[in-house]
Amino acid sequence: MSAVAKILRGRTLSFHAEPTGPEDTAAYSYREDGAILIREGRITAHGAYSDIVREAPEAEVVDHRPHLLMPGFIDLHLHFPQVQVVASWGEQLLDWLNTYTFPAEVQFADPAHAERMARGFFDLILGHGTTTAVAFCSVHPTSADAYFAEAARRNMRMIGGKVMMDRNAPEGLTDTAQRGYDETKALIERWHGKGRGSYAISPRFAITSTPAQLEAAGALVAEHPDAYVQTHLSENRDEIDFTLSLYPDAPDYLGIYERYGLVSDKTLLGHAIHLEPREIELLAATGGKPVFCPTSNLFLGSGLFDDAGLRARGILNGIATDIGAGTSYSMLQTLNEGYKILQLQNQKLHPLRAFHWITRGNAEVLGQVDQIGTLDAGTEADIVVLNAKATPAMALRAEAATSLSEELFILQMLGDDRAVAETYVAGEAMKPRS
Repeated sequence: MSAVAKILRGRTLSFHAEPTGPEDTAAYSYREDGAILIREGRITAHGAYSDIVREAPEAEVVDHRPHLLMPGFIDLHLHFPQVQVVASWGEQLLDWLNTYTFPAEVQFADPAHAERMARGFFDLILGHGTTTAVAFCSVHPTSADAYFAEAARRNMRMIGGKVMMDRNAPEGLTDTAQRGYDETKALIERWHGKGRGSYAISPRFAITSTPAQLEAAGALVAEHPDAYVQTHLSENRDEIDFTLSLYPDAPDYLGIYERYGLVSDKTLLGHAIHLEPREIELLAATGGKPVFCPTSNLFLGSGLFDDAGLRARGILNGIATDIGAGTSYSMLQTLNEGYKILQLQNQKLHPLRAFHWITRGNAEVLGQVDQIGTLDAGTEADIVVLNAKATPAMALRAEAATSLSEELFILQMLGDDRAVAETYVAGEAMKPRS
């Protein structure tokens, strides 16, 4: 990490709260000639370029004009071992797992394979402007070690964990309740709170965990209350039916996790599409966080996420790519498909709210707004540089754009990795390692 002060110059956008629309100017700061002052990996000032350069005349200036500088994107749900599963044709959830996902994950027992996939995975997310993600690794500790080691080499703020699975998975992809506990505990000790890494206790979902394993996961939560929990919830109707057949005494799907102490404000619940009224009440009471995965939900035909309905109950929703059932590493394309899913339910996703969602909004879900997701002084200097004219189609459309909201909507609907001019992690420009 360089100790030399650095100024990134360009048009800057950062959020202070979720905006209700373009007129809600108190919710965001936008500067036509803005600057971000970075020292030792943190933002020390954000404001007009003329003011910032006077504050630090010795700083190196990197001029990104006319591009837009924002906090790096945050992806709250994806699967590290599924980088070679993306774009696998033609199944719904349970068949897709058995046909494509599980055979791919078996390979992560090999440290060399896990390390090679980690290099590719981190190159891809950084190339798409994502600087923080929450990922499932495979059942093998080698996969989690490869994931966290590569994140540490790049000094990224990342969250992850090995999945715990002791049934309904093929040979080579299961642990036991005791081994899942022991391996997870060792990984927490090795990686949680080390550098910018945090651990997520990760029972994959109730179908692949016995009651004994969920009890072990609950014990880990009690022993490590500052760790996250990540799992899946109510993605697919067949999944729900199978889950409830395995836990016939449960009041509902979420009630299974509730029984074992796995539902709190640090719990990230992928999908959460087909929820019962009691489950919604429980999420509102506990602060559990549903995570919307639009490209995956469409690809697998899972259903439509009720963002407005959950938000009306005071529930804080995240949004994510869900690689590899998700079809793009791009949080921009995730917003694209999320917009369409909400349109089908007569719900609106204004571009200002959309970009708040993938920056400060997802940071709020993680409880890390003081560290990531804004350009506020004191936060970590994870920054994405966006070009709304990156492709011929975008450039032609941009000629007619007359507002920041229109520019953001162009990025949201037409943007992908080609719109990412640069990604900074802790103030350093990231180049591919592969």
